[in-house]
Amino acid sequence: APARRPREPPAPPAGSPPGPARPGAKRLPQAIVVGVKKGGTRAVLEFIRVHPDVRALGTEPHFFDRNYDRGLEWYRSLMPRTLDSQITVEKTPSYFVTKEAPRRIFNMSRDTKLIVVVRNPVTRAISDYTQTLSKKPDIPTFEGLSFRNRSLGLVDTSWNAIRIGMYAVHLESWLQYFPLSQIHFVSGEKLITDPAGEMGKVQDFLGIKRVITDKHFYFNKTKGFPCLKKSESSGLPRCLGKSKGRTHVQIDPEVIEQLRDFYRPYNIKFYETVGQDFRWE
Repeated sequence: APARRPREPPAPPAGSPPGPARPGAKRLPQAIVVGVKKGGTRAVLEFIRVHPDVRALGTEPHFFDRNYDRGLEWYRSLMPRTLDSQITVEKTPSYFVTKEAPRRIFNMSRDTKLIVVVRNPVTRAISDYTQTLSKKPDIPTFEGLSFRNRSLGLVDTSWNAIRIGMYAVHLESWLQYFPLSQIHFVSGEKLITDPAGEMGKVQDFLGIKRVITDKHFYFNKTKGFPCLKKSESSGLPRCLGKSKGRTHVQIDPEVIEQLRDFYRPYNIKFYETVGQDFRWE
């Protein structure tokens, strides 16, 4: 379907009292954090929304994967109100691996800026498994789910935790619709070791002033994560919630080695495609 330009809300009737300015309008997002699950997307969202020129939706709307039939007006109604000078951002990490998402986002606006937070695919998979295990303690072992045949080293690419980390494969779908210049990749590792540096690049990509700097972060040793000194809403220090920074399940080093071998060609292809070495080897 051809892209429909969102209709602007009607102007206030002529001669209405000047009164307090309307708090802005709800707009479709100009930037979306599209992936990846367990990469650091929540951190990026919480960090970027400290910026005065950014307004973000706090929850994941899952519009372009699960709720697309509800229509763009429904999607827009979820958005925070913004002034003309502000950017609207949402994040739903499952978009990156959703076949239809690139086309659907392109149909909303071909100018949408896309942010992908990537992380070593092996640690990402373990983190993913750890999260599932906390909700469903009865699932099979990580090793059992990772391989179709362990002795042959045949990895089960149908398991979501494995499939998501095949970044080069998923990226191809996006590049059919969007130029690389419209996709920004954040290193999940550097987000922890150098949050200000990574967020500096995100701000540049969004075309907004570098307001978020070293001064905004402190390193929380208990969590092993950088935290914000002041949050957007309360002005109090803000760390990510209890579900973040879980202790990973211990995995047999040999399994990790086999998975590293499996991902290596995908990683190399990914580095070459995006022109950036994430040093996962």
